[in-house]
Amino acid sequence: MRTTRTRDGRVAALLSEAGTTYAEEAGIRVADRPAPLWQLLVLSNLTATRIKASIAVDAARELFDAGGGTPAGMTELTWQQRVDALGRAHYVRYDEGTATRLGACADLVRERYRGDLRRLAGDADGRRERVEELLRAFPGIGPSGARIFCREAQGIWPFLRPVLDRKALDGADRVGLPTSPEALAALVEEDDLPRFAAALVRVALDRGLADRVRAAAS
Repeated sequence: MRTTRTRDGRVAALLSEAGTTYAEEAGIRVADRPAPLWQLLVLSNLTATRIKASIAVDAARELFDAGGGTPAGMTELTWQQRVDALGRAHYVRYDEGTATRLGACADLVRERYRGDLRRLAGDADGRRERVEELLRAFPGIGPSGARIFCREAQGIWPFLRPVLDRKALDGADRVGLPTSPEALAALVEEDDLPRFAAALVRVALDRGLADRVRAAAS
C-alpha cells in the first residue's frame, strides 16, 4: 500500500473536499493518448476565457457529446453545431468566436501533429516552457490556457511537474499552506499533483470552499 508524504490535515481536506480535476469533471479520462489529449486542449481553450469554470466544463461536455471529442470530430461539426453546443452550456458572449477557434485548433492538430498531441510533447524535448510555447500557437489558448493544459497533463507527462500556477498559489495562501511550487509539491505524492493543483485553484475561486477545507482540517 502506498503511503502519503504528509499528515497535514489541510492537504487531506483539500483532496477530500476539492480534489476533483476539471478534466475529470468534464468527463475526460486523462491519458497519454490522442483523444484525451485533444479533449484536454478543448477544455483548456474553453477555461482560458473569462467565464466560470463550471460553464467551461459543461461546454466541453456538450461539445464532446455532439461529436467533437477528437480533432476529426470537431472538424466534422459545422460552425453552427459548435455554437449550438456552447449555447446549451450557456457559454454565451464568446460562443461564436470560440466555435471558430476550436475549428482552427482541430485543423492545426491534424496538420501539424497528425491528430496526435503526443507529438507536441516529443517536439518539446522534455521542456515545460517549450510545451507552453507550442500550445500558445493554438488560437485561443494563450499563456493562461497553456498553464491550464499543463496543470492537468502533469499526471501523464511527468516532465511538466510540478505545475502549480499563480491561481493555485493563491489557493494555498488562502488555506494557510506554503506559497512556493516546490514546497507545495513536497506535500503530496507526484501522482496526486493534478488533484492537488485543482483543489488549490478551486479554493482560490471559492471562499466558502476554502472555509470548509479549513474547518475540516481543524
